[in-house]
Formats: sequence, structure tokens, C-alpha cells
Amino acid sequence: MRDTIVTASAPEAGFAITAAVTTGLVRETQRRHGLSPTATAAAGRLITGAALLGAGLKDTLRISLQAAGDGPLQRVAAEAWITGSGRVGARAYVRVPHAELPLNAAGKFDVAGAIGAGTLHVTKAYEDGQPYSGVVPLQSGELAEDLAFYLLKSEQIPSAVALGVLTDPSGIVAAGGVIAQVLPDAHERAVAMLERRALELPPITALIAGGADAHELVRRFAGDAALRSERTLEVGFACRCTRERVETALAGLGADELLKMSRERPQTDATCEFCKSVYVFSAAELAELVTLLKKA
Repeated sequence: MRDTIVTASAPEAGFAITAAVTTGLVRETQRRHGLSPTATAAAGRLITGAALLGAGLKDTLRISLQAAGDGPLQRVAAEAWITGSGRVGARAYVRVPHAELPLNAAGKFDVAGAIGAGTLHVTKAYEDGQPYSGVVPLQSGELAEDLAFYLLKSEQIPSAVALGVLTDPSGIVAAGGVIAQVLPDAHERAVAMLERRALELPPITALIAGGADAHELVRRFAGDAALRSERTLEVGFACRCTRERVETALAGLGADELLKMSRERPQTDATCEFCKSVYVFSAAELAELVTLLKKA
């Protein structure tokens, strides 16, 4: 099944829905970072949440989510944006990718324990202009509930959020999620309906593992509500790193530090924390960068 995101609205019922199947995206994230099972669940949930929110962004905007806590994973981060080809690109990383905990009392990945007590940071970054950032304390550490809490407290949008990653001994079986949000000026019954549907539905990953695509997830969540303006987007792993951006980051170290690095080693390797691409700079290239910095 191809990874896709579907957005739709139900104006008469007072809500909008975005649903995604992200199995391939989560598999690629796990492969690039060699994530432990619990780290995979955490990163998979967060990158799915970022992709769901990213589907509603304009081309000049990207969204970043970061869950930082005192647990063994320390920090999980994800970003999403609309690419030039009109698809949703997303990427993620975990500060301690191999950290692992036993299953929790419910027999599920202990994502909450692995992240620990901390905060959820959400940043909407524009190509031109100041970014908007919001921070809320983690409510459960399970990420879906935390994202719903952020949307309510920071953006005043009552929302139901479901995020999941299902694995078996062979690997990742299914991943995906749904975000349903109350439309402005909607009746209070819309909130109650969303809460009820979130409780009544089977786990999102069970639906996906059973063959449901993103369109089916939207319809299952909407129930009898009439849907309008359905839009489908492809979603996949992407990275915004380039050699030029890495060079800019190196320049931020300052001329003295770069000169020291060029004298101590024949080459410097810089690895992107999101995609693990390695950029190699020779000592001569660093020395040239020092010259440019001194001329600036």
C-alpha cells in the first residue's frame, strides 16, 4: 500500500479530518537510524503527526515537532513540509536511537517512559519572516494525546488525534494516524462526536494492517457525516539538507575553530542528524571557508 495522506471536511457536522498511512515512511526512518523498537514507535508516531499537520501547510512553510524529556530517548524530533512536487516530505531523528525499555503494563511499547517528563515544542517556520513556536508540557508522553493538548491549548482547536506503529518480529507491519479538528464556530456536539468516534474505532494500525487506506480511515472516522473537498497527497521520507547548508553551519563555528580543524585533520565529516547523509570537507576546503569568513 502506497503511503498517502487524505484531507476532507464535513462542514455540516462541524469538523475536518486528515488521515495518513505512513508505513513506508516509518520503515525508512527506522532503517536510516537503526532505531530500537521503542524508538521506532516514538519516531513513527511523531513523524506521522508532523506529516498530518504538514499536509495543511503552504509551500513556504514547514512544521517541526520536538518531544524532549528526561527518559532514555532524551529527544525525538520530526519535520514535515510540502515539497516542490506537491507531496508531503517528512523526516525525523531520535537523540538516543538505540535506547529501549520493556513493554508497558498493557503490553505495548513504553513510549511515555522512554521519552519521560518534558515538553512538546511545535514550530511553524516560514522561508521569510519570524517562525511561530509553541511549547506545552507533555501530558502523557504517548504523543497523540500530547499533540491534541497542544492544538487545544496553543491554537484553541479541539482535536482528536490517533497515531500508531504496529510491529511484529519481521518488522513494521503498519503505521499511520488521524487528526480530526473542530471547525471554527462549530456546535459543541462536534467535539462530543469526535471524542466518541475516537473511542469507538479500533486502533488505527489494526485498520491499516487489515487493508484500510487513508480514504477508508477518513470514512471510518467520519461515520455518517457528509464529506467534502477530499484531497490526496503522497507522503514520503525527504530531507532538506544540502552541502551548502552544511557549509553554512560550519561557518557558524567561526574562523578560529575552522582553522584549528583544518590543521588537525585531513578532512572533516559532517553527518545530517535527520537523514544520515555524510558531507566531507577537506582541510583545504575548510581553509578556503576561513578565508571567505575573514573577507566578509
